[in-house]
Amino acid sequence: MKKRFSLILWAGIIFSVLVVSACGQSTAIKELYLKKEIRIPMRDGKKLYTAIYIPRDSSRNYPILLQRTPYSVMPYGTDKYRKKLGPSADFVQSGYIFVYQDVRGRFMSEGKYVNMRPYIEHKSEKEQIDESTDTYDTIEWLIKHLAHTNGRVGMWGISYPGFYTAMGIIDAHPALKAASPQAPIADWFIGDDMHHNGALSLTMAFNFFSVFGQPRPVPVDHWPKRFEHGTPDGWQFFINMGLLSAADLLYFHHRISFWDDLMQHPVYDTFWQKRNILPHLKNIQPAVLVVGGWYDAEDLYGTLHIYQRIEQEDKQNKNRIVMGPWFHGGWARSDGQRLGDLRFGSKTSLYYRQKIEFPFFEYYLKDRGNFSPAEATMFDGGANQWHYFRKWPPEGVKSRNLYLSDNQKVSWTAPSAEMQCDEFWSDPQKPVPFIDQITNTWGRLYMVADQRFAAKRPDVRVYQSEIVSDSLTVAGPITADLFISTTGTDADWVVKLIDVYPDATPNFKPNPCKIQMAGYQHLVRAEIFRSKFRNSYEHPEALQPSQITEIKFPLQDVFHTFLPGHRIMIQIQSSWFPLFDRNPQTFTNIYEAKAEDFHGQWHRLYHSAAYPSHLKLPVLKNE
Repeated sequence: MKKRFSLILWAGIIFSVLVVSACGQSTAIKELYLKKEIRIPMRDGKKLYTAIYIPRDSSRNYPILLQRTPYSVMPYGTDKYRKKLGPSADFVQSGYIFVYQDVRGRFMSEGKYVNMRPYIEHKSEKEQIDESTDTYDTIEWLIKHLAHTNGRVGMWGISYPGFYTAMGIIDAHPALKAASPQAPIADWFIGDDMHHNGALSLTMAFNFFSVFGQPRPVPVDHWPKRFEHGTPDGWQFFINMGLLSAADLLYFHHRISFWDDLMQHPVYDTFWQKRNILPHLKNIQPAVLVVGGWYDAEDLYGTLHIYQRIEQEDKQNKNRIVMGPWFHGGWARSDGQRLGDLRFGSKTSLYYRQKIEFPFFEYYLKDRGNFSPAEATMFDGGANQWHYFRKWPPEGVKSRNLYLSDNQKVSWTAPSAEMQCDEFWSDPQKPVPFIDQITNTWGRLYMVADQRFAAKRPDVRVYQSEIVSDSLTVAGPITADLFISTTGTDADWVVKLIDVYPDATPNFKPNPCKIQMAGYQHLVRAEIFRSKFRNSYEHPEALQPSQITEIKFPLQDVFHTFLPGHRIMIQIQSSWFPLFDRNPQTFTNIYEAKAEDFHGQWHRLYHSAAYPSHLKLPVLKNE
């Protein structure tokens, strides 16, 4: 009778959750859950502030779902409740013990905060700590002290919390059975957030650390104020700021310690290397669901490489990946039906949350259902379809070279001319904008934005295919292989792969912004590379003026079908501002560069028999 009554009570309250959640209120959460706030001790004596939401129905046991975050477990106070719990509303209805923790040194937790705190592989002292030990100690305390647990723990988190989730599966606590690192950070110099191939993500690093990096002399329960640019035009703001060294001189005044770290470590030295999580992802025991978005402007690199690294040793076949047509965290923060000017034909985020994420945790934490998804669940952003693969990159992929050709063309046939090149002038005082908008943030839309604005500039080289007659699907990692020369001693290279829509493409309805989809140049993938790192990220080398040099670098994975009637376009340029900092085009430590180091230079792109610049594309055979 008691069990029946509790089920009736639970069902009634769940109905109120569904009604009230639509209003964005936490009243129903309070009816379902009791909130506790605990300072959990770590092995070195520091205590981490932890908010715990426990189901009021004590007639059964529940798994624990843990998130560790540097972004605050707000609201603080046992009488103040979060508006949402867990990855989605399904988890609230099913019943979990939800645990949120301020990581060491952030907000209300004790200790010193360290950005991407390095993992200590061989701990010689009992009290040595890193994020894996803090996760272990947290789970140990929860299992021992919380009533009505079933002894199983899951973790999840997006972006920085995704990093903490990935760190938590290293030397994992035996009770940690399932983890979902979502858009996790892997390496802040090679491909995530703050740098791409050694080029500084200027807008992101500046904006992020101007707030996140402010000192915390004592525990605080609120965020610091946002940085005020004084203008909505980020391009002009950073042009006016001028040198990178001016950030401290004009704005930070050495109060942002990690910005100082950035400026003091311009190469891939031990500071960055020990923050690379990938070498430590060994002998992973929990089931892992890696999640990311093809249009993630921040941590696409980490998502793909963390999955790939775990997969190398996944003997239990418990490591899986999901990639959808999403911005950073879009699978949790939207219905996934659209992004910017694009439409994807279905509510892709709802599909993921209901059919993959929720069943994943239910299976491994509650033994419910029969969770047996594909190894790789991938959304094709050109054909707007989900596909399910036994491995990623998928079987049946053939590497094909798409060559730059004369007359602004691309060709599947290697060039035969003895010497052929295109030349353009690159001026660091007039860098190419990364998007055709007035904005002072990095945003999310540039990952799919129409590139017609860039194609019209003289410092952007454009190469385009004939009309595609049959569907062509690219599935896997892309590599740019360029042969270049410059009159300077350094240069950046930005390579874009673009899907050009037919001129007869109709506009979407409704279309309040009057977006013209005819001839739309849909950015599929783009990446930047700094020439001085062509042989080593640790030991940069100057270019020899006017000497032909090969520059080879990855553009990350894609899954995109170029439909019949479309064209394939490649754009190449030498600046992408202020998404990335300006290269003075003189070999120097850019973080200490002076105004006199910045010079316009002539750049050449070669496409001849001896120097066949091309993209290496993984083309999937039509089924």
